Amino acid sequence: MSEPTWTSEKLRRLVHREIGDYRLIVVSNRQPYIHELIEGKMHIASPAGGLTTAIDPLMQECGGTWVAYGGGEGDLYAVDEKNRIQVPSDDPSYTLRLVWLTQQEQQGYYNGFSNEGLWPLCHNAFIEPTFQTSDWHTYKSVNSVFAKQVLDEVDGRPAAVFTQDYHLALLPRMLRQADPTIITGQFWHIPWPTYEIFRICPWGDQLLDGLLGNDLLGFHIGDHCNNFMEAAARVLGARVHDEYNVVYQNEEPTLVRPFPISVDFEHVSQESQSQEVTDEMGRVMEEMDLGGKVVGLGIDRIDYTKGIPHRIRAIGRFFEVYPDYIGKVVFVQAGVMSRTKIDAYQHLSAEIDEELKAVNDRFGTGNWLPIIYLPDNLSAVTLAALRRIARFCVVSSLHDGMNLVAKEYVASRFDEDGVLILSPFTGAASELTDALIVNPYATDDFADAIRDAVIMPHKERRERMVRMRNVVEENNIFKWAARLFVDMMQGTRRARRPIRSF
Repeated sequence: MSEPTWTSEKLRRLVHREIGDYRLIVVSNRQPYIHELIEGKMHIASPAGGLTTAIDPLMQECGGTWVAYGGGEGDLYAVDEKNRIQVPSDDPSYTLRLVWLTQQEQQGYYNGFSNEGLWPLCHNAFIEPTFQTSDWHTYKSVNSVFAKQVLDEVDGRPAAVFTQDYHLALLPRMLRQADPTIITGQFWHIPWPTYEIFRICPWGDQLLDGLLGNDLLGFHIGDHCNNFMEAAARVLGARVHDEYNVVYQNEEPTLVRPFPISVDFEHVSQESQSQEVTDEMGRVMEEMDLGGKVVGLGIDRIDYTKGIPHRIRAIGRFFEVYPDYIGKVVFVQAGVMSRTKIDAYQHLSAEIDEELKAVNDRFGTGNWLPIIYLPDNLSAVTLAALRRIARFCVVSSLHDGMNLVAKEYVASRFDEDGVLILSPFTGAASELTDALIVNPYATDDFADAIRDAVIMPHKERRERMVRMRNVVEENNIFKWAARLFVDMMQGTRRARRPIRSF
């Protein structure tokens, strides 16, 4: 492959040039490193999810401070008197500053408004959003807590604050009101719904106003930008300049741009070639009795947006329509449980168990099960091994902002083999067009796509994978970050000039 356009070193030079004297601060709910006490010893882990995968490499190259909620049992023992710790532990390159929340704050702000309200509102997964006034008040309060921590970290110095995701929609306006000189940018990691769906939210006007406290607001794809701008115009009466994707609220401009997020292609590819991963492949193959079988793979956080029950039903339909593959194909579904205190996730877990039992009981034999379910927090080495073993990987999201599992699978296949089955309802589908694109609701089509992945000739698999790898390598995490930083720093300076009427 050719040398990628964007590397970590090139990004580092660009960011230092653009940031200049500004202090870089990233803010998110989720922390990039969690400290846990296990049998009296400190253990450090990185949580699963696209946010950490995308932002941590950026911070390691660029330095600065990451402000996040401290949710690990050992976090309080790991930080200094100012709630800071240098990370990563093996080669510290930036500061992590942790925010402490009470159980009531965590329940109302995170489980409540963020994940029972905003998450289903923004995903077309047919789960009704729940909006409670008490949760909304807690959400506002916690956003204020984060604002105070960020302002303390800024301490009156020139700063660029890059906020992550939907948990902190009110933070940018709070920062701008406290210190208008702070450059504010935010990336919304999930979809933004259409106006007709968004208007369900009782406090939509305040959410929009909070987000329009940003100088730059990024989404994965253009459709999400358009949905946001329509909501801003119709709910707030904000002026929208469609040609330049600028929204003016109270005569203050916010640039609204698409930035398709990605992965550190080189790191994923190199990690997949390590001896440790190769050894783990052998262990996994033996332990799961995968030798001589075609292996399919799903890697997901167990969430109702990921289409896991639909995937299981399609696998059952595959064996029903193509019984010759019974005993010859195995699907490994890896994942990690999340948000288990929320009713919708408890119902999802029960539904998955029911669907699994139906398929495995019907088609399984004494020494073979069609689906091996691993709802555990597997190590990065084990996940890398599974990606290399799998003939095909299934990403069947019902609605997703981007989905980095798809890109990680492609980046890991340095052998230029493997088939990606991808839902059209992911942002990744607009980039990875050489995947087998299939509607997860169309069970028969889904089953046929699995059959196509199983029988696809090696030559075609390689041709498709090479093209997808070229796309992910070219549009890697460093290019995503570079585009964001240029627009956040240069675009902000341009947009803050006096406004011309139009």
